Amino acid sequence: MQRDARALVDGSVGGAIGTAVMSVSMMAGKQTGLMGEHPPELVAAAVLRAGNRSDVQKEKQHVLAVVGHFAFGIGGGALFGVLHRRLRLPISPVVHGALYATGIWSVSYFGWVPALGIMPSAEDDRPGRPLLMVTAHWIFGAVLGWWVGRTEIHLPGTPHRT
Repeated sequence: MQRDARALVDGSVGGAIGTAVMSVSMMAGKQTGLMGEHPPELVAAAVLRAGNRSDVQKEKQHVLAVVGHFAFGIGGGALFGVLHRRLRLPISPVVHGALYATGIWSVSYFGWVPALGIMPSAEDDRPGRPLLMVTAHWIFGAVLGWWVGRTEIHLPGTPHRT
């Protein structure tokens, strides 16, 4: 139980760090002109519309997008921390994190995001954005895995994974 609590905290911190680095990569991707509106901004706009709050100022919508994106990343990181420690896969935590993030991207951009009408499915999205977004998720996952791997509790008789 104590290990799960530690894994939850380590994953949460890794999720926050990973989200920050991912956000920088998304901003860089926007500079290419391929990104369009950032997906967290589109999610925030959809949340406001659903709550009949479309009149909210753009700055407040941006704050909601940033907070929501970090909350999602921290929550996803917490789950990864526990899964990583429990599964004990014979792969690098960085690779495990990138695979986990690929799952998040797939479930989001082929699942709930288009199902809720927020964005088209990745296969129908504007050219370039899906590649930029899956790459941003790999960055998130690699950073998350790196952080969780470096904070891992190593028990006697268990291999050290880097």
